[in-house]
Amino acid sequence: MFTGLIEELGRVRRRVRRGAFQQLEVEAERVLDGLQVGDSVNIDGVCQTVVAIGERGFAVETVAETLSRTTLGTLGIGRAVNLERALGADQRLGGHLVLGHVDGIARIRQRTERDREHHFELEVPPALARYIAAKGSVALDGISLTVAEASGDVFTIAVIPHTFDNTTLSHRRTGDSVNLEVDVIARYVERLLGGQSQFTFEDLRDMGY
Repeated sequence: MFTGLIEELGRVRRRVRRGAFQQLEVEAERVLDGLQVGDSVNIDGVCQTVVAIGERGFAVETVAETLSRTTLGTLGIGRAVNLERALGADQRLGGHLVLGHVDGIARIRQRTERDREHHFELEVPPALARYIAAKGSVALDGISLTVAEASGDVFTIAVIPHTFDNTTLSHRRTGDSVNLEVDVIARYVERLLGGQSQFTFEDLRDMGY
C-alpha cells in the first residue's frame, strides 16, 4: 500500500521487451534506502516487485496484464518516473490509500497555469467516471490528488507548485496519457451496495459520508 506522496523522480535506464513480458531498470537514489529484492515499489502509479538492486537503481518485471492496462510498456529511455516505496506500518498516511492497481488510462485534455496553480483537465473512460467526484481523491501516475471539479467523463485537478515541481506533472503535456487509480473506498462501497448500476461517488457524499 502507498500514500501517493512521491519520494523522488527516477529515470528509466533500460527497458527490454520479450513478447508480452518486460524488464524495466530504473535509476534512483532515495528509494534505494532500505529497499530489498521482493519489496513493492510504485512506479508511475503501478505497484511492481523489485527483482534486482544495483548501486544506482533497481529492476522490476512486468507481465502482459499490467502492460495492457498501464503506460509502463511505453516508457522511453531517460523518461522521468514517479517513485514511492510501500508504506511502513509506523508511517503517517499523508495522502490517501493508494494500492498501485491502475484502473485505466486518463488523457490530459488541457493544461493551464493560474496564480501559480497548475490546472489539468482530464478525460477518463466512461466506466471509471462514476468513481470520481469533486473533492474526492484520485491517483494520477501514482500522485495523490484532489478532484477540483467533475462532470461526465471529464474532471479537473489543481496542483500546487511543490507537487508540480517534484513530480512528473511538470513533464506532462496536452494529449499525454497517465495512469489512473480511483478511490478504492468508492469501489468497496459499490460492492457492499450490491453493485447497483446507478450508484456513484456523489451518492455516497449525499448520504453524508
